[in-house]
Amino acid sequence: MTHASADSPATARAGSLSLRPAPAGLPDPNLQPPTIAESGDPFAQLRILELVARLERGRAIPVDDISAALNAAYLDWTFAPIVVADALVALQANWLSDYRNASGIVLEDGPRGLTVTIEDSSRVDPWIVRQALRSADACREALLAFSRRSGTGFDD
Repeated sequence: MTHASADSPATARAGSLSLRPAPAGLPDPNLQPPTIAESGDPFAQLRILELVARLERGRAIPVDDISAALNAAYLDWTFAPIVVADALVALQANWLSDYRNASGIVLEDGPRGLTVTIEDSSRVDPWIVRQALRSADACREALLAFSRRSGTGFDD
């Protein structure tokens, strides 16, 4: 079995490399593919909740319109309507759990597909903010877990 030497990339420490300027014409390596939003992902959930918090209250809004607005706002992401619908179902379940009624977040199938109507009351804004704060906390936890794995993306 061979062991990595102190100079190998496996044991290199941040800032320990001496780098020269990049050659002229070297392309920017910070290109990345779009992120495909997934159901249950706290990063997608946070973006969805931020938009939902700003939706008009007391009016049925098509989920397809919410998906389109998210895709326009986050050009490096793609939000399928089903992912938005899943986030809204989870939001509705949390509302039911907290308030024991179905009037706060109403999901209905209509002529334009699935719609959401958010109750027009003073209790909605602080409640949605708390939901978003939970998602933001989950995002931070995911980032901490990633950094604990040395940024490999794999469990050690």
